[in-house]
Amino acid sequence: MRSPSACAGPGNDFGAVTGPKRREDLSDLEGYHSPQVDVAVRLNTNESPYPPPPEFFEAWTAEVSRADAHRYPDRAARQLRSALGEFLGVPAQRVFCANGSNEVLQTLLLTYGGPGRTALVFEPSYVLHAHIARITGTGVVTGERRPDFTLDPDSAVRMVEDQEPDVVFLTTPNNPTGMVEPRETVEAIVERIAARAKPGLLIVDEAYAEFSPWSAIDMVADGVPLVVARTYSKVWSMAAFRLGFCVAPESIVEELEMVVLPYHLSVPTQLAGTVALRFTGDMDVRVTSIMTERDRVGAALAALDGVEAFPSGANFILFRTAGGQTTWEGLLEAGVLVRNFARWPRLDDCLRVTIGRPEENDAFLAALKEVLAS
Repeated sequence: MRSPSACAGPGNDFGAVTGPKRREDLSDLEGYHSPQVDVAVRLNTNESPYPPPPEFFEAWTAEVSRADAHRYPDRAARQLRSALGEFLGVPAQRVFCANGSNEVLQTLLLTYGGPGRTALVFEPSYVLHAHIARITGTGVVTGERRPDFTLDPDSAVRMVEDQEPDVVFLTTPNNPTGMVEPRETVEAIVERIAARAKPGLLIVDEAYAEFSPWSAIDMVADGVPLVVARTYSKVWSMAAFRLGFCVAPESIVEELEMVVLPYHLSVPTQLAGTVALRFTGDMDVRVTSIMTERDRVGAALAALDGVEAFPSGANFILFRTAGGQTTWEGLLEAGVLVRNFARWPRLDDCLRVTIGRPEENDAFLAALKEVLAS
């Protein structure tokens, strides 16, 4: 085989080639960033503060050791979908699984978004909704929340009527605000979409649903333009496994299976999702523990002068101080990392703290008190 240099000749200066330019519609796109810093207390990415129980790893590794590694995985993930369907009380035909809920969202937008189509988001909300929409060539229409981060349902319905988006995103509990949308808001948007002459779809992102007082999963039915997306990353302590899923009408699941890449979900990941469902008792205990800590931390934040803490139905709390950037820097110097939204649009001076173990939460509160005092 000739080396690349041997192929070079007059007019063939390969060293000068820089490659193609990315699409023009992506020229202003920034990647998703959540910087990690080596600190004693890391409370910035909404992960579970607890690893899976040792028994999970024993059961999972036993299953993986019996897998046919020389064979492709079950493309339909039938065992996992069946187990999830039984756990959720829905038919397996209404369950679609992928590599994290972000791949679920990407597949939905590849299927129902794209050039000439639009997605409606209500800001501030999960930044990857608009990000993935733009990557898939989907136009983005932005609705605004109230100053207290609640969503006006009448305004939301009017935007659905006026803009006629192909896809509507609604996050509950919302990230980064923690707000739980009332069931009536979801029902009103679904009804408005279903009544339109132009087809559309509501995607309810429930990444933090286990911490919330209600879920829209029981609203999913064949013929209803509603998809509910979930993840294993939070409650199941499986962020490293990258497993998410959605519950949707059977016809939508069938179309998603046509669009997603073949064999996209590995055997170890499928097995991890199935085995995890044997440990629902452990999950319930963790949910209760984290919710108790969330309420404790929320009350402590509300008692601090100069801090505005927002209600949360998730495993994190958004709060605002007079100088958010300075507060974030002071916490970092104290060895506590929280998510910095202080300079984001609509989130002036806001920070978000993930609920960790009790001792981590104590360290955060103590550091915050010192920073505010200084």
